[in-house]
Amino acid sequence: MVNLLILLFLTYTNSCFAKTGDYQELLSDLHLPSGFKITVFAGDIPEARSLAMGDEGTVFVGTGDKRVYAIQDKDRDGIAEQRYTIADNLNKPIGVAYKNGALYIAEINRIIRFDDINKQLANPPKPVVVYDQLPSDKHHGWKYLRFGPDGKLYSAIGAPCNICNPDKPYASLFRLNADGSQFEEIAHGIRNTVGFDWQPETNVLFFNDNGRDSLGDDKPPEELNRWSGKMGEHFGYPYCHGGEIPDPQFAANKSCKEFTAPVWKYNPHNAPLGMRFYRGKQFPAAYQQQLFVALHGSWDRSKPDGYRVIVVHFKDGKPVSDDSFIDGWLTRSDDVLGRPVDILELPDGSLLISSDQPGLIYRVEYKGKK
Repeated sequence: MVNLLILLFLTYTNSCFAKTGDYQELLSDLHLPSGFKITVFAGDIPEARSLAMGDEGTVFVGTGDKRVYAIQDKDRDGIAEQRYTIADNLNKPIGVAYKNGALYIAEINRIIRFDDINKQLANPPKPVVVYDQLPSDKHHGWKYLRFGPDGKLYSAIGAPCNICNPDKPYASLFRLNADGSQFEEIAHGIRNTVGFDWQPETNVLFFNDNGRDSLGDDKPPEELNRWSGKMGEHFGYPYCHGGEIPDPQFAANKSCKEFTAPVWKYNPHNAPLGMRFYRGKQFPAAYQQQLFVALHGSWDRSKPDGYRVIVVHFKDGKPVSDDSFIDGWLTRSDDVLGRPVDILELPDGSLLISSDQPGLIYRVEYKGKK
């Protein structure tokens, strides 16, 4: 009987688990541009990572733990009051994507699918295995997952190391059909991407890449890359970093000119993860069609850096500048209050931002300048 009660609790929670008052001290430390308001949309989601939009306002949450959740704000008050556990005992189910009524989940070594999920949140069906030929390495093994404009599933296979020269399919971007057929590696030389999106006006794919460690505090830069659409395009890893820094171990017979350079560079060791081009109309015009990026924050740096959300501004299809959108998760005494991971735009134009430390999902809306 006790086990049954525990199972029921894990499967369905009807309590308001993101009471605004519980987080006021944390929220008061965060800084946004004038006119924007940040609140906690959902709390108590251990290691919250990737976000995907389902039907009828359902938000799916992949985690660095072993569970995938569905959360709902049914009364539209900006606070998710319902939570369902869709799956448990999975292998780092970070990546989530949704299409045609089905939830797709990327574990380290496979992609699975829950059909007709929105009608079965409280009693999910058994998953269908979409693809199970992915490497099982845990180092950079977690996977981001998105559907592209072409209807295909996109993900990546990270390098199983800090710096090495691995065989294919490591250090690559790949795509496949929604049924698991026609797997193909589309780009290489990518150490660890955990975030990508398609520019709204062009459908061009942009993706982040996390650079290698152990070259010092100030190099290499993290990368924002643009895939040209050329199959097999190589972005430098492990031979070249940031488009101009030869690797001391692997670049002896290589030139950085042989590889595609990043179109934008973030601060070293900032760990850019989730990213979204803003397609909505709620935010002011200066933010529309611009790229929001979650910087998870450094670990291989004597002085911590990152721990914020930035906006990369584009002009004529190219990035030209960036500035801070949310900061305050890193205090002046270098205490870490949060680590942003992924970004999701809601139908009303507000943004959700996940943070795996602590396990929260924030909501940002524009209220207008006072």
